[in-house]
Amino acid sequence: MALPRGARLRAPEALARMAKEHEPRYCFLDHGGPFQLLVAVILSAQCTDAMVNKVTPELFRRWPTPQALAKAPRAEVEKVVYRTGFYRAKAKNIQGCAAMLVERFGGEVPRRMADLMSLPGVARKTANVVQGNVWGQSEGVCVDTHVGRVARRLGLTAEEDPVGVEEDLMRLYPEKDWIEAPYHFIQLGRSFCDAKKPDCANCYLADLCPKRGVDARHGH
Repeated sequence: MALPRGARLRAPEALARMAKEHEPRYCFLDHGGPFQLLVAVILSAQCTDAMVNKVTPELFRRWPTPQALAKAPRAEVEKVVYRTGFYRAKAKNIQGCAAMLVERFGGEVPRRMADLMSLPGVARKTANVVQGNVWGQSEGVCVDTHVGRVARRLGLTAEEDPVGVEEDLMRLYPEKDWIEAPYHFIQLGRSFCDAKKPDCANCYLADLCPKRGVDARHGH
């Protein structure tokens, strides 16, 4: 699908302004290496990063390695991750992921997107987060709910599906920006560009943003 009109002009200017407004990039999820980050991102699905950060210290204290987590009693893992929501599915995924790391990758988190996506509970968003934050390289652009919403409102994509949004952002930004861009989109989404109550009046991108999908009451 074609990019929205003006997207190629808005994209670099929007990112430049965001980069000036925000502090240097950091990872929103606390972790102590590739394995911990991988598990934390799986747990973050439909859950706040703050809640994940409350749960993971106990999880990794009890089962600090893929080997230990893979062998842990499922019921105990479910209890620890309960507060992240969808705890049964998440416990199954992180244990299945840990087991596959041991069986196929020598207990190490693989670097390649295709290998990461072969792990239970891992889709492109998770793989991009791990690649970017662990190794400083990525084969794509991380698209979560904030990134998708901000990209649509800025008129950088008309896609609703995260993969479609990612493809458009990869067309708009050079590879060197693929790790940084989603960080800034998330920061904007958490500050001015709220899902229900966007603060368009005070947003530093107001003059640039077509506010697509924003209620008219917030567009002034």
